[in-house]
Amino acid sequence: MSTPPKALVLRTGGTNCEEETARALALGGAEVEILHTDRLIEQPARIEAYRILVFAGGFSYGDDLAAGRVWGLELRTSLGEALRAHVERGGLMLGVCNGFQALVEAGLFEPERSARERDVALYANASDHYECRWVELEAHPSRCLWLRPGERLPCPVAHAEGRLVVRDSKALAGLYERGQVALTYVGEGYPANPNGSVDGIAGICDPTGQVLGLMPHPERNLDPWNHPDWTRRETRREGEGLEFYRSLVRVAASGEPVG
Repeated sequence: MSTPPKALVLRTGGTNCEEETARALALGGAEVEILHTDRLIEQPARIEAYRILVFAGGFSYGDDLAAGRVWGLELRTSLGEALRAHVERGGLMLGVCNGFQALVEAGLFEPERSARERDVALYANASDHYECRWVELEAHPSRCLWLRPGERLPCPVAHAEGRLVVRDSKALAGLYERGQVALTYVGEGYPANPNGSVDGIAGICDPTGQVLGLMPHPERNLDPWNHPDWTRRETRREGEGLEFYRSLVRVAASGEPVG
């Protein structure tokens, strides 16, 4: 039996989804560790032991300045070089909800990986309030290594600043041209698109396809009864979010994108 890939779930003050995320990765076949970001800043070389880095959801630093901004600043200034090296080695990276916000703030999705002149940002929901509801996602044809175009993924959202916006039409076109639009909300308008993201974009990847960020929470749909309509849905042995993490682990183990 091959050795399972190692996954590191990063947390910081205010994150609250690290345990669910670690369970998702473990069920998906990874060997998982949870670590505070401060410990990684002390020893950035620890990243080299892992094939997968996941930035958990929650409310880092209370979202006092903006969602993910302080955590993203830490990542950019203290771990930027180590994170870039992780991708260059072929490692995978995932940011969910607040973790996605932090990676956006750190500039991990920009073509030149610079946070100074970012083309993408996450702003306050168009509804102007916190959204906590189930949505359905569809994988868009993209460079993301572990998503299959057309697959559907129901999962919940829980955020107040999840509206993906772009600098201008040229920046939006660039996302499509580089294959960075990875996940979209299924359905038109609110509440199918719960935050008003441009083009209904729910998740994007970086130009390599190795870094993915999304606002919804796949780790909250691992068991068949997690979905509020589970008694009225076709019988399922697991939640659809488990295959999302299983696919991530498979790609980390094989080094090959999904077929």
